Amino acid sequence: MIIHIRAGKWLARLRFVLLFAVCTFALYHLLIVVASFLEPVQRHKVPNGRAVKVFQSESAIVANPQGMGDRLRLFYWIGE
Repeated sequence: MIIHIRAGKWLARLRFVLLFAVCTFALYHLLIVVASFLEPVQRHKVPNGRAVKVFQSESAIVANPQGMGDRLRLFYWIGE
Protein backbone atom coordinates (compact mmCIF):
# COMPACT_ATOMS: atom_id res chain seq x y z
CA MET A 1 0.00 0.00 0.00
CA ILE A 2 1.46 3.27 -1.08
CA ILE A 3 0.44 6.47 0.66
CA HIS A 4 0.47 9.54 -1.50
CA ILE A 5 1.26 12.68 0.39
CA ARG A 6 0.13 15.80 -1.32
CA ALA A 7 2.53 18.47 -0.13
CA GLY A 8 0.42 21.35 -1.39
CA LYS A 9 -2.62 20.24 0.58
CA TRP A 10 -0.64 19.79 3.80
CA LEU A 11 1.17 23.10 3.34
CA ALA A 12 -2.18 24.86 2.89
CA ARG A 13 -3.47 23.27 6.11
CA LEU A 14 -0.30 24.20 7.97
CA ARG A 15 -0.54 27.77 6.67
CA PHE A 16 -4.18 27.96 7.80
CA VAL A 17 -3.35 26.67 11.30
CA LEU A 18 -0.44 29.11 11.67
CA LEU A 19 -2.53 32.03 10.41
CA PHE A 20 -5.34 31.08 12.78
CA ALA A 21 -2.91 30.90 15.73
CA VAL A 22 -1.37 34.28 14.89
CA CYS A 23 -4.79 35.95 14.50
CA THR A 24 -5.99 34.41 17.77
CA PHE A 25 -2.88 35.63 19.58
CA ALA A 26 -3.27 39.15 18.13
CA LEU A 27 -6.97 39.33 19.01
CA TYR A 28 -6.28 38.14 22.56
CA HIS A 29 -3.72 40.88 23.14
CA LEU A 30 -5.94 43.48 21.47
CA LEU A 31 -8.75 42.59 23.88
CA ILE A 32 -6.34 42.91 26.83
CA VAL A 33 -5.41 46.43 25.68
CA VAL A 34 -9.06 47.43 25.21
CA ALA A 35 -9.98 46.01 28.63
CA SER A 36 -7.20 48.03 30.27
CA PHE A 37 -8.70 51.23 28.81
CA LEU A 38 -12.21 50.33 29.98
CA GLU A 39 -11.28 49.29 33.53
CA PRO A 40 -11.20 52.03 36.16
CA VAL A 41 -7.69 52.96 37.27
CA GLN A 42 -8.16 52.44 40.99
CA ARG A 43 -11.49 50.99 42.01
CA HIS A 44 -10.75 50.99 45.75
CA LYS A 45 -9.04 54.36 46.14
CA VAL A 46 -9.85 56.86 48.89
CA PRO A 47 -12.63 59.22 47.74
CA ASN A 48 -11.93 62.90 47.10
CA GLY A 49 -13.73 65.95 48.47
CA ARG A 50 -16.79 65.46 50.68
CA ALA A 51 -17.39 61.88 49.51
CA VAL A 52 -17.32 59.16 52.13
CA LYS A 53 -16.29 55.56 51.57
CA VAL A 54 -18.84 53.34 53.28
CA PHE A 55 -18.10 49.81 54.44
CA GLN A 56 -18.84 47.56 57.38
CA SER A 57 -15.78 46.33 59.21
CA GLU A 58 -15.46 42.80 60.55
CA SER A 59 -15.46 43.99 64.16
CA ALA A 60 -18.93 45.53 63.67
CA ILE A 61 -20.22 42.26 62.24
CA VAL A 62 -18.88 40.24 65.18
CA ALA A 63 -20.17 42.75 67.75
CA ASN A 64 -23.70 42.81 66.26
CA PRO A 65 -24.48 39.37 64.80
CA GLN A 66 -27.68 39.04 62.80
CA GLY A 67 -29.75 35.93 62.41
CA MET A 68 -30.38 34.34 59.04
CA GLY A 69 -34.00 35.53 59.08
CA ASP A 70 -32.98 39.16 59.60
CA ARG A 71 -30.34 38.93 56.90
CA LEU A 72 -32.83 37.35 54.48
CA ARG A 73 -35.44 40.05 55.16
CA LEU A 74 -32.77 42.73 54.59
CA PHE A 75 -31.82 41.06 51.33
CA TYR A 76 -35.42 40.98 50.09
CA TRP A 77 -36.03 44.54 51.30
CA ILE A 78 -33.04 46.35 49.75
CA GLY A 79 -31.31 43.64 47.74
CA GLU A 80 -28.10 43.51 49.74
